[in-house]
Amino acid sequence: MGYIIAKVDDSDGESLAQLRISAMKESLEFIGRFDPQRARNRFLEKFSKERTRKIMVEDKLAGFYVLNINADHLHIDHLYLHPDYQGYGFGGSILSLIKQRAKSEGLSIRLGALRESRSNDFYKKHGFRYTHEEEWDIYYEFIDDEVEP
Repeated sequence: MGYIIAKVDDSDGESLAQLRISAMKESLEFIGRFDPQRARNRFLEKFSKERTRKIMVEDKLAGFYVLNINADHLHIDHLYLHPDYQGYGFGGSILSLIKQRAKSEGLSIRLGALRESRSNDFYKKHGFRYTHEEEWDIYYEFIDDEVEP
């Protein structure tokens, strides 16, 4: 099963917010913070079609990511796959693409993951290293061994 990465437009905001809620539901319930309306609003308040790409599988929305480009690093603001599309390697493939970009630009990659989320293990498995944590999130950074930070 292959995928394509596509640009988004303003009309995609609501479907991306819904996908985010589906992807985060289990983790948010685990820490007692599942509030679908709050999750939807938080995403839509910062939605930027320029920084967001959707992941399509057979013309269906399988996931999306938001990548911020900073002077000294790339920041993955969101990387979500609908639960029906998790476990197929799409997330690792997207991370590989972002890593290639970071390497070509001589940048590290930073991100945060919700405490107690399975995504923490996913990012560690893909070479991200713990940097710090806050009340609800754990933060990581990937530095390519061949790239000087």
